[in-house]
Amino acid sequence: MDLNKRKDIVFIVLAGFFITNAIVAELIGGKLIQFFGLFTQSIGIILWPVVFILTDLINEHYGKQGVKKLTYITIGLIAYTFILISIGLNIKAVDFSPVNDENFRIVFGQSQWIIVGSIVAFLCSQLVDVYVFWIFRNRTGGKMIWLRATGSTVVSQLVDTFVVQYVAFVLPGKWTMDEFIHNASWGYSFKLIIAVCLIPFIYLGHSVINKFLKPTTNQVNNTLT
Repeated sequence: MDLNKRKDIVFIVLAGFFITNAIVAELIGGKLIQFFGLFTQSIGIILWPVVFILTDLINEHYGKQGVKKLTYITIGLIAYTFILISIGLNIKAVDFSPVNDENFRIVFGQSQWIIVGSIVAFLCSQLVDVYVFWIFRNRTGGKMIWLRATGSTVVSQLVDTFVVQYVAFVLPGKWTMDEFIHNASWGYSFKLIIAVCLIPFIYLGHSVINKFLKPTTNQVNNTLT
C-alpha cells in the first residue's frame, strides 16, 4: 500500500471519530450533570477531549487545510442534523408512541439551542486553534508537541466554552448570567485540566500514525529502483 493510500485511511479514520464525537455531543448536550459538586455542565463535555486529540493529530499530519476542510464538513453535518431534528419536532407522534411529542421536544428541542451555539463556537474555536497551533509549531521548529497542543487548546476552548454555553443555556433562559459565568469558568478550567492529562495520548497517537505512514523496506527498495 503506497503512502497516499495510507494517509487517506488515517484521515478517514480520524475524520470519522471527529465527526461522530461532535454530532453525538450535540445530541446528548441537553442533559446537565454535576462535576464534583462544584459546577454544572452539559454531559456533552465528556466527548470533547477526544476532539482535542483528533484536532491536534489532523493539524500535525494534514496541516491547516486538513483541519479547515474537516471543520467545514463537520459544521455542514451538524447543520444537517439540526434540519432533521427540526423536521422530527414538527411531525406529530401517534397516541401509542413510546416517546410522545412533549418528551421528544424536551430532549431534542434543547439540543437545537446547543447545535446553534456549537456551530458558531465550533467554527470560531477551530480556526483559532489552527492559527495558534501553527504559531507555536513554527516558533519551536516542529518540536515540543505538548506546547502547541495545549497552547492551541487554551486559547480555542476559551472561545468555544463561553460562546456555546451562552447560546445553549442563557438565551433559552436555562441559566442566569451568574450561573453562566460560574459554570462556563469551571467548564473551561475542566477542559484545560483534561487537555494537560491528554498529552501522553497525543504523543501515543502521533507515534501510531507515524509508524503506519512509515514506508516499508519493500516500498523504499521499489522507490530506489
